[in-house]
Amino acid sequence: MKILVSVKRVVDYNVKVRVKSDGSGVDIANVKMSMNPFDEIAVEEAVRLKEKGVVTEVIAVSCGVAQCQETLRTAMAIGADRGILVETNEELQPLAVAKLLKALIEKEQPGLVILGKQAIDDDCNQTGQMLAALADLPQATFASKVEIAGDKVNVTREVDGGLETLALNIPAVITTDLRLNEPRYVTLPNIMKAKKKQLDTFKPEELGVDVAPRIKTLKVSEPPKRGAGVKVPDAATLIDKLKNEAKVI
Repeated sequence: MKILVSVKRVVDYNVKVRVKSDGSGVDIANVKMSMNPFDEIAVEEAVRLKEKGVVTEVIAVSCGVAQCQETLRTAMAIGADRGILVETNEELQPLAVAKLLKALIEKEQPGLVILGKQAIDDDCNQTGQMLAALADLPQATFASKVEIAGDKVNVTREVDGGLETLALNIPAVITTDLRLNEPRYVTLPNIMKAKKKQLDTFKPEELGVDVAPRIKTLKVSEPPKRGAGVKVPDAATLIDKLKNEAKVI
């Protein structure tokens, strides 16, 4: 059984994001980029399933600019067998990515598709759900445990009231939560091996997908800076400030 794992190239989570002076977007010039942390968890889970012997091949997929090859090489260093890049300079929105992944599902016929639940740049949390709808596949989001049992996959997912376990028929779509696993440290020998692994490149047109943006970003701005806190001598003063200054009670 194959597993398809999507990985996104985002601004590294340690970098303080800066907004462009014209408010048109986020400044990524000379900024360290890396794999979306939730996608790293997805790759790790796919590799662990392969190590258990229930999966035969792990395919990493990325959609975006040519530099996404670096992200795919990282996924292959973790343990993915090969990579696929859908190369485009268009601004890719969740629906476009879901359509591209659907086209690759039809091409590769994987048993499972694992995605990070969201990307840390746009925080949309939409691609996995859109993909499941477009491909007409069962889905389990926010997975904290994944077990394959025959032609079904049991997924424990985090919900507001605790944990919920779902049994899905394969093929299925799964999105990962933080507590699913802790990704392994990528060693230098594996980084060198990843350079020799197969990486195929496609254009959206070759997959028959229109990736033109449906949503227009009008303005991007930083959140307002928080004011300094104040100390109050007693509870009565606190209540007075909350009522008369903050006006929250």
